[in-house]
Amino acid sequence: MNILYTPEAVDDLNRLRSFISEKNPYAAQRVAGELLEGINKLNIFPKMGIQVSRAPDPSIIRDLFIGSYTVRYLLAGEEIHILRLWHGKEIEKSL
Repeated sequence: MNILYTPEAVDDLNRLRSFISEKNPYAAQRVAGELLEGINKLNIFPKMGIQVSRAPDPSIIRDLFIGSYTVRYLLAGEEIHILRLWHGKEIEKSL
């Protein structure tokens, strides 16, 4: 599987790191590492996230929960597209 990140997902990761690093740079680094480690597990278990029932095609849009964070991704053949990332206290991002 090839994991690809949308520009929005990259922006989300940078935004989360910046927000956390204002108070604790070490925590920001740790959280970013945990997110990337969890996302990389999709290489082995691409369907480990739960289906997003309100998606146009729930079988290919999934949410992976890593700690307090949600990673929304798309299964597309041999590719996994990371669509968005957000903390559980944020308003859920749309598709």
